[in-house]
Amino acid sequence: MKLGCCYFPEHWPEDMWADDARRMREMGLRLVRIGEFAWSRIEPEPGRYDWSWLDRAIETLHAAGLEIMLCTPTATPPKWLVDRMPDMVAVDADGRPRGFGSRRHYCFSHIGYRAECRRIAAALAKRYGKHPAVVSWQTDNEYGCHDTVLSFSQSAATGFRRWLSARYETVDALNTAWGNVFWSMEYRSFDEVDPPNLTVTEANPAHWLDYRRFASDEVVSFNREQVDILREHSPRQDVSHNFMGFFTEFDHHDVGRDLDVATWDSYPLGFLEQFWFSDKEKQAYLRQGHPDIAAFHHDLYRGCSSGRWGIIEQQPGPVNWARFNPAPLPGMVKLWTLEAMAHGAEFTSYFRWRQAPFAQEQMHAGLLRPDSADAEAADEVRETAQVIEELGPQKTRQAPVALVFSYEAAWVCGIQPQGQSFRYLELAYEWYSAARKLGLDIDIVSPDADLTAYQIVLVPTLPIIPDGFTEKLAALTCPVLFGPRSGSKTDSFCIPDGLAPGKLRDLVPITVTRVESLRDGVTDPENKFDPPRWREDIATGLEPEFAPEDTAGVVFKHGTTRYVAGWPGRELLRRLIERMADEADIAITNLPEGLRIRRTATHTFVFNYSANPCLFGPEDEVISPAQFLVIADGA
Repeated sequence: MKLGCCYFPEHWPEDMWADDARRMREMGLRLVRIGEFAWSRIEPEPGRYDWSWLDRAIETLHAAGLEIMLCTPTATPPKWLVDRMPDMVAVDADGRPRGFGSRRHYCFSHIGYRAECRRIAAALAKRYGKHPAVVSWQTDNEYGCHDTVLSFSQSAATGFRRWLSARYETVDALNTAWGNVFWSMEYRSFDEVDPPNLTVTEANPAHWLDYRRFASDEVVSFNREQVDILREHSPRQDVSHNFMGFFTEFDHHDVGRDLDVATWDSYPLGFLEQFWFSDKEKQAYLRQGHPDIAAFHHDLYRGCSSGRWGIIEQQPGPVNWARFNPAPLPGMVKLWTLEAMAHGAEFTSYFRWRQAPFAQEQMHAGLLRPDSADAEAADEVRETAQVIEELGPQKTRQAPVALVFSYEAAWVCGIQPQGQSFRYLELAYEWYSAARKLGLDIDIVSPDADLTAYQIVLVPTLPIIPDGFTEKLAALTCPVLFGPRSGSKTDSFCIPDGLAPGKLRDLVPITVTRVESLRDGVTDPENKFDPPRWREDIATGLEPEFAPEDTAGVVFKHGTTRYVAGWPGRELLRRLIERMADEADIAITNLPEGLRIRRTATHTFVFNYSANPCLFGPEDEVISPAQFLVIADGA
């Protein structure tokens, strides 16, 4: 695994570049990402390119023996471009334009802006596509960051109407699919359909789902335009894009099909602070990040581009964007990096080389301080480079567990949560975490993935069952577990004939007759099998496998397939996965709190995310906080 960093030569005096490059190599870095925000320096005026500084920067890095990932700069269009086409900016759900002055101020649907993106991407690719230092490309930067996937501009409205016309062909078909007879919402033509914002109360959920599908497709096609250009002029270099954490606003599987390598931006402490984790968990893992945050995304994005992936932005210290921004525990930057290696990363790149003393991110730590002295993470990176060299190349092995992850499922649950605590990402994460706590390795896969090689299949929820999915599962002989709301909607967001679980009834003969969502504290905490948040009433001839007191049952099994009729608590999830592992003849390990395992083809890595020492193995090996153990196969 290569180590690297994100570097912005345009931020620093040119007489610093050579020394920076030398210090990068001495630290053990081999890869440098540049250019993602440099459009105003590359093209300071319309049609006038200034390549001289970028030529010199690339040559300086190349002379030091560094490889370069060069980015298209389309995440930050310059002011002159916005002034030339002011309608290119995205419009938020309240109808307000997203103005110039930061980044991501564009609408994916604007035809004129797309043409400008193709032009700048082609110019870069023609100039540097065959440069020996440029080993890969990144398109744009963090698609959708700052809530910019959904735009409600006139360009988006026009694009949406075209998309609907292609999908439904006739407006009558659209009216029928959406159920527009309800509330007299019927349209006479596609030209009458607007985006679903600014309605008096909630818009039709089918309208919202199609708008999310459309918006995701716009991201896919926007990215594909740049990928095609880069491949035309730079055919030997990999093409990547950097995804974000806990982000489902577009379908990453669809974007990933056009990439050679999926990358993501790993900020475990920021994500712990910003998302749903309890106060107790935030306190326990304040300086480490929850033990499954990084791994969840490693496995998710490995499944988005045929197994090739890396981290292009790794947190090296406090960030600037979370509600609170603690520093990592000593050793965590090293641990995070080696955990990425254990999950098969081709590279880990730290954001950033030097902390900026100006502008929006000046409080975001780097490997160097603003005065160019080493920051705290620098020595950990040097040590990590040595460990990587000692261990040698690592390859992933087939995981025994597949977790089926659907971006469309996230949209359905978000559009109609029916309870404010029903969060798709949290549900999928809880299922993933439950399996990891038992020492199991997991592959996170799309619903269209081949599942035949797995010994356990977990489907946290899949409200819309894709064509052929039920038949694919029926052919499996391994244990399969479905979560609540699976099969509860048709492709056009209706309750299916015969009620939920719809198509899944062929696998588990049950009928969901009623659902209810519950506020926190309603269920009995002493009853470990009583579902919090969400419950489903089931009609069936099956005897329940788990039946909490005063319920008709919460888990139902038919053949090798189970359905859990509620949001499963952690104890119920643990029991279910333990039972499935026993049925599949998979060995499990009940790990101490904060300890996690990941196996490669040749080694077992053990990571301690706890703030306390942990004991591991038959000889009770002591693993200190923020430390790790690596065991070669056979040792």
